[in-house]
Amino acid sequence: MFSSWVLFVLILIQLLPVIIVYIWFRLAKYQISLVRFLFALLAGAAAIFPALIFQGFLSFQFLSHGRLALFYNFFIRISLTEELSRFLMLFIFFFIGFRIKPPADGIQPSEFNVIKQGTAIGLIAGLGFAILESATYAASKMSVSFVLLRILAAALHAACSSRVGSAVVILRKNPSQALTRFLTAVAIHGVYNLMVYTQSLLPSIAAVLITLSSLITTILSIRGGWESVSISLDKSDENQ
Repeated sequence: MFSSWVLFVLILIQLLPVIIVYIWFRLAKYQISLVRFLFALLAGAAAIFPALIFQGFLSFQFLSHGRLALFYNFFIRISLTEELSRFLMLFIFFFIGFRIKPPADGIQPSEFNVIKQGTAIGLIAGLGFAILESATYAASKMSVSFVLLRILAAALHAACSSRVGSAVVILRKNPSQALTRFLTAVAIHGVYNLMVYTQSLLPSIAAVLITLSSLITTILSIRGGWESVSISLDKSDENQ
């Protein structure tokens, strides 16, 4: 068992990506205020509670051995429940956010802006989820390998949650694409869990590559900022 200062270091390590992302958003002048950033972080952390409830309901003794059990536990009981919980919390986040602060002058943001907002908020929520999850595990699993695994898991949660966030914001206009993005997050999460479970060199490398590639894709999809005008304004200008 490691001393308490190791736990402190782990918390700092988990907070570091949050600080980096916030500085990135500030420097790039993305349309996310500090309050919105913190509430997204809180929404992600809160998602762990419905996930635990779902996982409790889906615990079946007869699915404890064999390949079917592995698939069920990693893709359904863990990955699906965690991504679904984040979906629910982010849905509430965007619903309340729109009610509290509707678009100025009734002008709807462009679809380009909406998807970027959803992806960015989802990434933040994933980091919030990872922080609380690490804290719940830390009491019983403190080791060097655990610390390294939690660092990788934070990136994984951020990458998957970003896809869930984009799925939430396009759900009404494009439900099929929203479902595809959600299932992609579940699949990435499930494959990562399976690779980590094997605890051998090649699958572990594969888990790292899956996480990094997913995170890089997320960063590239957010990078570039948001449009300053909406689609509705562009169309009205064309009509004139």
